[in-house]
Amino acid sequence: MFPGGQPDMSKLLEQAQQMQQQLAAAQEQLAQEEVTGSAGGSLVTVTMTGQGEVTAVTISPEAVDPSDVETLQDLVVAAFRDASRQANELTASRMGPLAGGLGGGMGLPGL
Repeated sequence: MFPGGQPDMSKLLEQAQQMQQQLAAAQEQLAQEEVTGSAGGSLVTVTMTGQGEVTAVTISPEAVDPSDVETLQDLVVAAFRDASRQANELTASRMGPLAGGLGGGMGLPGL
């Protein structure tokens, strides 16, 4: 299973600690980065962090029609979905390379 015999547990633990530190740093970076989703040609925008926390919602006055609240609601939902998709993509781009190192790279089953 391991070239040359048994794995060096101290090296495995050191690698695991390094990966934990890298993951924590990436999560902190995601908390600081923001993405903005939009709908209706930017009539409605939703800004959120890379961790999915909504920080702002902007609704253009042109989007507000008291006789058609349903359209405004749909625009808000669409903008939220767009921002969420972007936040997921950002997370995948930041965390993907780190998470990829968990599988097999350290020779630990189940990771």
